[in-house]
Amino acid sequence: MAKIDKKSLDPEVYRLFDRYVHSHLERREFMERLGAFAVGGLTVKGILDFLQPKYTTAVQVSAADPRIEGEYITYPSPKGGGGIRALLVRPAAGQETRPGGVLVVHENRGLNPYIEDVARRAALAGFVTLAPDALSPLGGYPGNDDDGRELQRQRDRDEMLEDFIAGYEYLRSLPDSNGKVGVVGFCFGGSIANHMAVRLPELAASVPFYGGQPPLEEVPKIVTPLMLQYAALDERVNAGWPDYARALLEHGKQHSAHVYADVQHGFHNDTTPRYDESAAKLAWERTVDFFTHYLS
Repeated sequence: MAKIDKKSLDPEVYRLFDRYVHSHLERREFMERLGAFAVGGLTVKGILDFLQPKYTTAVQVSAADPRIEGEYITYPSPKGGGGIRALLVRPAAGQETRPGGVLVVHENRGLNPYIEDVARRAALAGFVTLAPDALSPLGGYPGNDDDGRELQRQRDRDEMLEDFIAGYEYLRSLPDSNGKVGVVGFCFGGSIANHMAVRLPELAASVPFYGGQPPLEEVPKIVTPLMLQYAALDERVNAGWPDYARALLEHGKQHSAHVYADVQHGFHNDTTPRYDESAAKLAWERTVDFFTHYLS
């Protein structure tokens, strides 16, 4: 089988994969259309395997890292799914700490290893961090993303928003919190981060990564400072950005936006070939600086 690398793969493959993982393309049609690119020694199976996340080889901060302390907790979400399991991570004793807490919101597949790693990175940066699993009412993240996406489709989106709002309330009530909480979310989580800014005027900061925009009529409700992170090649999510940008400017909302050139939706996720190291590193540095400023 021919060796695949992300630069040589036709960009249309990434567009098809994005449509598939966001439920805009059924699996059968996705596989059939993928077949058009199985040429020159490539196979459909080989391409699909290449696109899948590699969680065991892309861990930036180990769960056993002595600089952090992590545990799984369950908090109440009476307006959402009831009891929500989450990873709570703190800087270990003696490590540098920053004020405030960070809520990490997963993609459309539950609390997978990548999002847990992001939570540990935020704790390593000094923040008390909570990463909830919206799949908790259905048994939690099932161990693979395909089944995770299927489970998440079974949940009501508004109820999941309530689960993350409840996570925000839990995090800001912790004894080692100063009461200021920011949210960072990816894909589905980016949309949740935008909607939390609408719902929670007391939210200290919001960083949506390639997240769907809230209804424009709700923009006047936003009080939270926003840092919006977009991928230049993400046609699906970016389609809503110009109108959102105009509404934010029209209503004088505090925001900044960064569009990273030549990168795909999901560029921060280092477990997939859509990952772009330089863009991901810069976006994360900006995120940490943003939280450091607004959570103090």
